[in-house]
Amino acid sequence: MKVINIPGGGSFLVWTLVVQLVLCGSGVYAADGTKSCKLMKESDSERKVLNRLETLAHKNFTAETTIGSESYTYVFQLCGDAGGVSGAGVIQYEKKTESKPTVIGMYNATQAIGGSDWVMLIYNNGDKYDAHCSKEMRKATIMISCNKKVDVGQLNVVLEDRERTKDCFYLFELDTSALCETVESHISTGSIILIIGFCLLAVYLIGGFLYQRLIVGAKGMEQFPNYAFWLEAGNMMADGCDFVCRSRNREDAPAYRGVATESLEEEPEERDDHLLPM
Repeated sequence: MKVINIPGGGSFLVWTLVVQLVLCGSGVYAADGTKSCKLMKESDSERKVLNRLETLAHKNFTAETTIGSESYTYVFQLCGDAGGVSGAGVIQYEKKTESKPTVIGMYNATQAIGGSDWVMLIYNNGDKYDAHCSKEMRKATIMISCNKKVDVGQLNVVLEDRERTKDCFYLFELDTSALCETVESHISTGSIILIIGFCLLAVYLIGGFLYQRLIVGAKGMEQFPNYAFWLEAGNMMADGCDFVCRSRNREDAPAYRGVATESLEEEPEERDDHLLPM
């Protein structure tokens, strides 16, 4: 490591130069993230859509497809040089030959359309068709969708629509969790109180059971903490429920009692003849 001696005394290590070289080699000093993409018509709305894809910037995604006897490989990079081809956002090359890659779209002619969980990215101004689509420039459309199950999925080739006179395009699909909205969970005050209550109840039951069994030496139902209290409380609640909810009379109605047969017999006729004057 080189040391520079400063006349004022001491020494200065050239860390700044080393850090700059490392950062330049890693591409940090290239344009940051999605800022490398140049929109065909600059607008805040499209720039915000691009910023949602910041985590995917400067990463190569590849896909392979076979059409008849020909096999093609596609390379896509968000706001970066796909496959090292300067200015190319999507390139195509044939696997069997080592010919120059075909540029499908340039990231300096970008369009971005976004929804709640998807982004449609369009790269324009690719190489011209040889015989199809009125020899217009190629165009790549990449449909990037939310998928919470994967960080970044595999790039898929959907189709190459070139059986028309103009507006031909290549369509690709890519899944990522970067576009998925983060749902924040909020616990209400009532839920917090219930959780604390259940925790205290569990501590009370488990602690009381262990104390009754290990310290007191209780057996059976007596291991339940404060068993006598809860038994009495249960009986009192049962009595209160019986008092409030039962519809029968509170006092027992008097039952019929048998009438003695003696009282039904005719009493002997009282004679008062002795009271008459003789």
